Amino acid sequence: MVDKFRDPMLTPRDVVRHLEIPASTVRRWLGEKANGTPLVHQVTPEKRGRASVPFVAVVEAYVLRSLRDLGLSMAKIRQAAAEIRKTFDTPFALATKKITTDGVDIFVHYAGDELARIGDNQQPIRQIIDEYLHYIEWDQADDFAGSLRLRQYPDAAPVILDPRFGHGVPVLKSSKVPVDSIVDLWLAGESFSAVAYEYDLADDQVEAICRVHASHAA
Repeated sequence: MVDKFRDPMLTPRDVVRHLEIPASTVRRWLGEKANGTPLVHQVTPEKRGRASVPFVAVVEAYVLRSLRDLGLSMAKIRQAAAEIRKTFDTPFALATKKITTDGVDIFVHYAGDELARIGDNQQPIRQIIDEYLHYIEWDQADDFAGSLRLRQYPDAAPVILDPRFGHGVPVLKSSKVPVDSIVDLWLAGESFSAVAYEYDLADDQVEAICRVHASHAA
């Protein structure tokens, strides 16, 4: 059974590609700390160049990017991470469902789904927006992420990273077929229809996946 907290799943380069984050940013975040603990965790690879980023850290990087995209400062994010770690006794603060935001402040979920603002514990006045967490599927057993949907793929063909399938490679959510298998068959000269038939998919699903690949390869 894969340990989503400790088993290496991706290389930093994979994180750059799948989450569409600049390489320099990923390197910085892997070294960034909050209260002495990494914001984005990394484990020692078996060999140089091998995978060193566990699934939980991929989610940490996704949440961190989402918070930054909303305009939240690194100081505020570090403060939130430290608060969650202290309150819930977990080093993986950014990969837990306990964290949320309205795009201005960061809030923490407490017992009974109570929300309190980081810093002064005030209750939110306006509606909390959880849209940035839309792409995370939570594991009900522990309230940590169980899978992560990749935002570059459309609703017609949702693609996920899930430590239970594909050894960490992106797979189609519905069938768990690796994206690379679909793309490789198309690149070999097969039509969208032929690839769809091979993997029991709809033509538009195959086309959507291949177009994403083509746009990134250009």
